[in-house]
Amino acid sequence: MEDGPLPVPTMLHEDIEADVCVIGAGIAGLSTAYELTRRGLQVVVLEDGLLAAGETERTTAHLSNALDDRYFQIERLHGEHRAQLAAESHTAAIDCIESNVWREKIDCDFERLDGFLFTGPEHSTDYLEREREAAHRAGLAGVEMVACAPLGSFDTGPALKFSRQGQFHPLKYLRALIAAIARNGGRIFTHTHVDEIHDGTPCEVHTATGRTVRADAVVMATNVPVNDRVTIHTKQAPYRTYVVAAPVPLNGMAHALFWDTADPYHYVRLQRCQSHDLLIVGGEDHKTGQAEDPEKRWEALTQWARRRFTMGAIVHRWSGQVIEPIDYLAFIGRNPGDKHVYIATGDSGQGMTHGTIAGILLSDLITGRDNPWKELYDPSRKTVRAAGEFARENLNVAAQYRDYATGGDIKSADDLMPGQGAVIRHGLRKVAAYKSEDGSVCECSAVCPHLGCIVHWNDAEKTWDCPCHGSRFDRFGSVLNGPAISDLKALDARETQVPDLATKD
Repeated sequence: MEDGPLPVPTMLHEDIEADVCVIGAGIAGLSTAYELTRRGLQVVVLEDGLLAAGETERTTAHLSNALDDRYFQIERLHGEHRAQLAAESHTAAIDCIESNVWREKIDCDFERLDGFLFTGPEHSTDYLEREREAAHRAGLAGVEMVACAPLGSFDTGPALKFSRQGQFHPLKYLRALIAAIARNGGRIFTHTHVDEIHDGTPCEVHTATGRTVRADAVVMATNVPVNDRVTIHTKQAPYRTYVVAAPVPLNGMAHALFWDTADPYHYVRLQRCQSHDLLIVGGEDHKTGQAEDPEKRWEALTQWARRRFTMGAIVHRWSGQVIEPIDYLAFIGRNPGDKHVYIATGDSGQGMTHGTIAGILLSDLITGRDNPWKELYDPSRKTVRAAGEFARENLNVAAQYRDYATGGDIKSADDLMPGQGAVIRHGLRKVAAYKSEDGSVCECSAVCPHLGCIVHWNDAEKTWDCPCHGSRFDRFGSVLNGPAISDLKALDARETQVPDLATKD
């Protein structure tokens, strides 16, 4: 496949029927649609925006069975057998991507390479030894301790080597899957916003244009499920993660995947270019909407990399949304309380393999095939040993509602600079105000329509971010990321000029 823009299908303009309706055209949605169409099912894919334009295009595309949350932690929470299933499923996901590359003849820079885990300042070699032993119990016998990760002049000290990991160009890969889905009879519609999903026989998916898709099964593959208001969102938390990229000398260091154990941690890989390699460094995570220093995050990544590598000026930088489940495993399967609605969420930092696992597992569940990973990723599971993390995350969410009692970031929209946003208090109301470059001001309710938290302004990306469950909105209040399914409420002039009762004579 040649590089270039992804094809743009049309908006849904009619009521249609299908075997399966997949909502979301990222790695999980397209992997599921591809597998289902290969099995002969009629599949419809609905995407709110452009294809693969959500979190999938923001990935650094590490394909790994070395899990971010460590095998000894998964073994502690879920037991040795389920840790083995976790290793098996992520290994199978990399193998599946490789098989698809060969089957569809995809030119997507796929390559097998080694991965290396080294310690941050908080940990010693004992931490790595503990993970090595747990990885062996999980069935990854090839994991071995080495004297140093091959990072050029940067001496990492002892590191764990994970063999047969992978990396690829995700958009080139998905472009080929999109073509194959269409070739297999699947239909894909973009700019089609879903308003409601009803479980039933058949299920009904209602769109903002008034059109309906009726299907035997529905798959919610939207990073976080927008059909569920509470249940799943109490079991996972949204984090922003940051990435910078800079040129480094060609072949100056081994092409491999690298991760450290620091808090916040770092992840590194190389992308081959014609005259140089591109060093891609990520990390500096924080809970979405709960930090006001994204510029400092990018700067911290840059300085961390400059202390370790010979690199040029930063040529790319971006951030993405990572959904962290409280018990370290994704939620893939039937949505709690539904019979025919399925979800894929909680990808942690491994969306490419989790999304591929979703394609395999959900296709098996929908077509009635047995799958050994079904209970491992069951969205209805209750992990008793994760109760402490459950309490911490939900206490953190509860604390965000204190924003109702605080003042605004500034006193009035007159204090805004062009291109800036801030939350303003108008009497009892919190208002999200943004001033455009031409000086005009857009004011919306600052209340997230999902569960009512007050959004925060993200100056680096010009978005409104919800600190509770990670919903994000553009500068004018249009929804970008769920679980919110609707925009911030637009306010007219009368609503934004309520007198401040606290200061009235």
